[in-house]
Amino acid sequence: MEISRSIGITETPIIEDSLGNRLKYKIQNASSSFILLVTFLILFGSASLLYFLQPYFEEIHLQRMNTAWGITLMISGVTLLLIKVSFLVYILFLYLRYKTIATVSDKELPLCTVIVPAYNEGELVYKTLHSLAESDYPIEKLQIISIDDGSQDDTWQWMQQAKKELGNRVSIYQQPENRGKRHALYRGFNLGMGDVFITVDSDSIVKKDTLRTMASPFVVNEECGAVAGNVRVLNRDKALIPRMLNVSFAFSFEFIRSAQSAIGSVLCTPGALSAYRREAVMNCRAAWITQTFLGQVSKIGEDRAMTNMILKQGYKVFFQKNAYVYTNTPERYKNLYKMFIRWERSNIRENIAMSKFAFGNFREGTKTGTRILLMNQWLKMVMAYPATLLMLYFIFTYPILFISSTMMSILVFSSIQAFFYAKKHSASESLWAYPYSLFYAFTLFWITPYAIATAGRSGWLTRDLTKKELKKQQSVSVS
Repeated sequence: MEISRSIGITETPIIEDSLGNRLKYKIQNASSSFILLVTFLILFGSASLLYFLQPYFEEIHLQRMNTAWGITLMISGVTLLLIKVSFLVYILFLYLRYKTIATVSDKELPLCTVIVPAYNEGELVYKTLHSLAESDYPIEKLQIISIDDGSQDDTWQWMQQAKKELGNRVSIYQQPENRGKRHALYRGFNLGMGDVFITVDSDSIVKKDTLRTMASPFVVNEECGAVAGNVRVLNRDKALIPRMLNVSFAFSFEFIRSAQSAIGSVLCTPGALSAYRREAVMNCRAAWITQTFLGQVSKIGEDRAMTNMILKQGYKVFFQKNAYVYTNTPERYKNLYKMFIRWERSNIRENIAMSKFAFGNFREGTKTGTRILLMNQWLKMVMAYPATLLMLYFIFTYPILFISSTMMSILVFSSIQAFFYAKKHSASESLWAYPYSLFYAFTLFWITPYAIATAGRSGWLTRDLTKKELKKQQSVSVS
């Protein structure tokens, strides 16, 4: 098979002018339009119910206010709403203060080691390594290391092909067996010679200036211990879920992490693209690789764990909005919820770990903002089960009220995300914030309660290939 060199991320794919392709894309566009139309019909229809059934809802309200349970529920709901709105206002305040850190000259850039752990990624790792090699970072200051973590497919062959084409610009290693991403990164940290480590997932593509943008904060700010990159969805045109996630990711990174960065307290440097000060990593690598939870060795959440350990040392963690990485996201519901479960389990574990130092004197200067961010994380965890039980109660007792009020809430809060995305990127793409919120509310609401109940489990969930996928990949050979 001839290896494709098409690794660009801004160019529009070349589509053969055939009846089949034209029909395929017409069907996709029609399907997307239909989904958006149905979404807005549902949202506005439900919102209309609040108006037309106002007397009915007022009667329910009066009935509830005549009971202690109803009064307690009302006060609790209003209090939680005020807390969430206040937090959103605070995040907006921080966001408006956020500024990216300017890049430095070639002469000022530090020696940088890029580490790419790979497991069952096939050709994607080849494209990742090429995109890194084509960066505008000075060649003499760039070391690229890729480690195959005992893949079951042809990942190692693709890495060898990249090595053959890129020569000494890339070093490749193979783990004797699959030990997990954390161990692959650990080996990379031990092998790396750079003053700055940058980790990149093996299914991701970086822009030419991404490495330079990620490394620069370490030069201009000695308090910088880690930097988070801006993750966007690479396969957003291939399926409905990635298209919706693309809008969600933009809000999560460019709004939430920008706000966190304004106080030097980004809570998680993403696995897809992160940078760390060498000294900070070496100070905590032993504790990081041997980390346990409930007596078991931690195999997930290596990114959040590293961020926590660097924050604990007194360093600040920033976000570089213009350091883009494009990564593949799940295209099927099953893979998506497995990814979210893994993330939530990691959040639960690391919120506990962070609470052990965040309320102490862990660094100089004000620490109030960091603590507010952590307490918001705890609020989500604490309210997971009460909110789920309350939802079930309203579904069975006041289904019309539940549906209409839920839809109205989705309409309001999705509009915030949509407005943000429309202003920063594309107005038409911003509309996907609405179906994503509907999708999450009714198919993924159970993630956090389930993750809390199973927080002790360490399975990666999405790493293993199915027999069908393995057979398919093994049939592909590198020419």
